[in-house]
Amino acid sequence: MLLFFLIPLLGLSQNQDRKYSGHQVSGDTVFVKTSDGDYRIVYYTPQIVETSFIPTGENFNKKSHAVVLSPAKVMQGIEEDDNTLKIDTEGIDISIIKKPFQVAYYYKDEMVISEKEGFLKGKEHQKLNFNLEDKEMLFGGGARALGMNRRGNRLELYNKAHYGYEDRAELLNYSLPIVISSEKYMLHFDNAPIGFLDLDSSKNNTLTYETISGRKTYQLIVGETWETMVGNYTLLTGRQPMPPRWALGNFSSRFGYHSQKEVLETIQKFKEENIPVDAVILDLFWFGKEMMGTMGNLEFERDSFPDPKKMISRLEDQGVKTILVTEPFILTTSNRWEDAVKKEVLATDKKGKPFTYDFYFGNTGLVDIFKPEARDWFWDIYKDLSEMGISGWWGDLGEPEVHPANLQHVTGSANEMHNIYGHSWAKMIYEGYEQDFPAQRPFILMRAGAAGSQRFGLIPWSGDVNRSWGGLQSQPEISLQMGLQGLAYMHSDLGGFAGDNLDDKLYARWLQYGVFQPLYRPHAQEAVPSEPVFREPQTKRLAKKAIELRYRLLPYNYNLAWENNQSGIPLMRPLFFEEPENGDLFEVTDTYLWGKDFLVSAVMADSLLEKQVYFPGKDNWFDFYSGKKYKGGTTQTITLKEDHIPTFVRGGAFIPMAKPVQTTRDYKGEVVEVHYHYDPEKKKSAGYLYHDDGTTPEAFEKGAYEKINFESAFNGNSLDLKIEKEKGSNVTNEVQLIELIIENLERPVNVVWVNTLRFTSKNFMHNGKLVIPIRFDNNITTVKLEF
Repeated sequence: MLLFFLIPLLGLSQNQDRKYSGHQVSGDTVFVKTSDGDYRIVYYTPQIVETSFIPTGENFNKKSHAVVLSPAKVMQGIEEDDNTLKIDTEGIDISIIKKPFQVAYYYKDEMVISEKEGFLKGKEHQKLNFNLEDKEMLFGGGARALGMNRRGNRLELYNKAHYGYEDRAELLNYSLPIVISSEKYMLHFDNAPIGFLDLDSSKNNTLTYETISGRKTYQLIVGETWETMVGNYTLLTGRQPMPPRWALGNFSSRFGYHSQKEVLETIQKFKEENIPVDAVILDLFWFGKEMMGTMGNLEFERDSFPDPKKMISRLEDQGVKTILVTEPFILTTSNRWEDAVKKEVLATDKKGKPFTYDFYFGNTGLVDIFKPEARDWFWDIYKDLSEMGISGWWGDLGEPEVHPANLQHVTGSANEMHNIYGHSWAKMIYEGYEQDFPAQRPFILMRAGAAGSQRFGLIPWSGDVNRSWGGLQSQPEISLQMGLQGLAYMHSDLGGFAGDNLDDKLYARWLQYGVFQPLYRPHAQEAVPSEPVFREPQTKRLAKKAIELRYRLLPYNYNLAWENNQSGIPLMRPLFFEEPENGDLFEVTDTYLWGKDFLVSAVMADSLLEKQVYFPGKDNWFDFYSGKKYKGGTTQTITLKEDHIPTFVRGGAFIPMAKPVQTTRDYKGEVVEVHYHYDPEKKKSAGYLYHDDGTTPEAFEKGAYEKINFESAFNGNSLDLKIEKEKGSNVTNEVQLIELIIENLERPVNVVWVNTLRFTSKNFMHNGKLVIPIRFDNNITTVKLEF
């Protein structure tokens, strides 16, 4: 205990002016009184603690846009001596030195982080600062292209588009007040107004959060593993609902389709070429023939789209969903301007009149998404279009793209509300579906959001990336970083968005990478087609092969969606998840894990003929295409192939795959292939297949699911496999047949036992592989291979 109390005094900066004057406990909250304000400390779990500083003369604002978890009784006791106050728990402990004043946090008897001066008030910003260790790397701050280690940067917290960015972008559409350390802790500054995150830009081992106003509140989140830490954060701020299964398919999208005829003809091309497709996205021409002057109409332009209901129905009959772009800007030249003014749904000037201003698309007002009457007005538009058959929504320009500082929302100024505008917009749509379409999983694609937006089903993308190799190079980093920050569906416009660059090799490599990113959505400015059906034959062939693989992996990818829904673990995972003590992996982005069992290495340069790939050391890895084995813990030179990027499967993995389909509507799950990647060095392994109807919200919680669990055990002479079906109480859509396919067999199998029945391996050989049908006459099936 004495050592614990003394550690904070050793070499750390402290606040010399702040004086401790006492403490009190009220329920589960500890208040520490000081000479210039009060600390308010509350625990959510043993691994999540919240600290707020309330300066003298201010009242505590308990409203959080991010946190949904309720505090819990965690404290085991408070101990005090002449100069130290200690809060003791089974998780994070807090030591408060009285003179000179300092707050420090410990986990498992090791210091996690400590305040430096804590709260400071400057001329422009209020600040919270902390001490850093020399060796720490820092991640977070939202979506940016800076390299994984963002230490040394002062990051602006202001959601803003960056048109045509490439391999470096200091500020993008998602600027989150989150810092993640290589030492496995996270700080979330729970405050909406704009500001900065200074990640030791002065090189004096200082982390500083700066804001113009608002709460001086932060949550410290820890975990024994990276998975646990991210899970704790998403427990605090909410987990991503399961998307509709069709969202994991291929999208047809461009900027943009000008007519109903063009939409139908484009989808017909997909059908003629037998390229799978599940959705079509209509950009802004659905509500106006021209780019300028029509934003805010939010109704179909009938000259170009004469019968939208018929179009939507015809697409639906082909298994293709219709998604519409919407923006929160109501132009003064739009059909809805007068109604918006009359209903008082627009943000205002300081006199209460609609605030109007010019931006790229015309003279505009902005929907005040924070005003209940405005949300109702806006949602009614979505509701009417949804009843017409629209299946999903694209929220564009929601930073908002232009947001003058003098504009006023009902809840505060533009700068106070800017960073949670997209978040609140997604919340409106999500809650509208809960009320009016409770049997439907919403699809909400948003260009901007905030901490916790994942709980509204928000699917982010990385903005207007340049159509170039430099643009591609930044994409894995952005997705990996955002996955750590809870927004695990971050993805890119496949092929790149900005510019008229026609580069077939770039396009093919980007689409091959897209197989292993959360959403598969080629999208670009229309001068160069984004849809594979309009590319030259060789590029079309390569794109088709990538898209077909995406559909074959549908059951595996659906597993990843369910894992994220249940635990918060991202779909794309950095290599340091696999080897947390290997510091060399913290900055690797071109190679990553897709779920647990795929190792993927993106090809992000034109001239590459081969590349170096590191294989994480816990297991061996097998080339997904050739079956070649690579030893874990080694770096190998991989010769690149034109028709795929380097892709490897973990030894001992069970990989569920679908039969070929042209749309996810045709995937019912009655027959699923499960590929077991045999490795004699892997003595035991496990996997599963999660399955539901793909449409019911909270299907797992409602018992409308089944989960098939797989286990393997190898003893040198035989391989034992166990397949067990777990059914929810309300399951209606069941897997009927598993085709168990044994990959990578290195020696002949003499006997195959299925339950108590004995067969020779010849009974199951197909194209050189064992293919064993598993029918669920019983919930448990055992298979034994004798070598």
